[in-house]
Amino acid sequence: MEAANLLATTNGAALLVGPETCTSPPTPSEILGSTPGGTDLPGREPPFSVFTVLVVTLLVLLIAATFLWNLLVLVTILRVRAFHRVPHNLVASTAVSDVLVAALVMPLSLVSELSAGRRWQLGRSLCHVWSSFAVLCCPASIWNVAAIALDRYWTITRHLQYTLRTRRRASAVMIALTWALSALIALAPLLFGWGEAYDAQLQRCQVSQEPSYAVFSTCGAFYLPLGVVLFVYWKIYKAAKFRFGRRRRAVQPLPSTVQVKEAPPEAEMVFTARCRATVTFQTSGDSWREQKEKRAALMVGILIGVFVLCWIPFFLAELISPLCACSLPPIWKSIFLWLGYSNSFFNPLIYTAFNKNYNNAFKSLFTKQR
Repeated sequence: MEAANLLATTNGAALLVGPETCTSPPTPSEILGSTPGGTDLPGREPPFSVFTVLVVTLLVLLIAATFLWNLLVLVTILRVRAFHRVPHNLVASTAVSDVLVAALVMPLSLVSELSAGRRWQLGRSLCHVWSSFAVLCCPASIWNVAAIALDRYWTITRHLQYTLRTRRRASAVMIALTWALSALIALAPLLFGWGEAYDAQLQRCQVSQEPSYAVFSTCGAFYLPLGVVLFVYWKIYKAAKFRFGRRRRAVQPLPSTVQVKEAPPEAEMVFTARCRATVTFQTSGDSWREQKEKRAALMVGILIGVFVLCWIPFFLAELISPLCACSLPPIWKSIFLWLGYSNSFFNPLIYTAFNKNYNNAFKSLFTKQR
């Protein structure tokens, strides 16, 4: 009888602890990686490695530099009366979009990067704010680059018809269309139910991954302005090459028959001096305008090249991933995203480096502040 009771007690204990005793034994890594008190062993990697700290520091500096540099451009354009005209209003529109990227989009993206597993822990409302401003400001910055390229193209090819009044109207229309199209792309998921940005179960915040919206947003935000700027810059290059070649052919030395002419010595000397002065003046004027247009074309080319290099990896991934139902590793997503954000840092550097008026305005601004 006692043996039977002992057997029953043993079986009952086995049933109570059965789920724990049937699990697989801990692996060597789990044994080495844990302690009775739950503390990490000295040899285990800390939560934030030195590399992570360096990357975060670099991103914080990128955010601060992007915000301050674009803000400086805006303040300069507002305070200097000479900049209250085209194309500086296009530059100001680009700086506004880049300031918003640095102030609202990049900091929230950095907070998401620092969270465990890149989870969004800021709630649904901030997720919608981040996604809306990201899709609003980044395409606006891209379309502003296209507007600057169009303005430069019309200035070179239609400098007689493209008067100051026409230029003001065209720039105002381009700025309005830029922000209207960007707002449409940003608000389409909220207005028309085109996918959801926030996933509460997975704690994930991302732009809608609906295939139809992916095609619409990527084409409207990147591929369409990319086609515009590439076509425009090709036309700028052809027009500038044609005009500069025609100028070189037009400026020819005086023929020898003109110099051999029966006339009084004084009249010949006066005639020769006038001709030489006229030719010299026209040549120097053409060379000055030629250098100015070359510098502007080079600025637009560098602006377009940096824009393409910064954004094309991200938008290729954004278009391909929803269509093929595949996903890139998170580390590559982050690299492509922050590479695109860096375009907002390079924009003011490029169009101020090729314009000495901005450098002089910066110096005078800081001098007055002192």
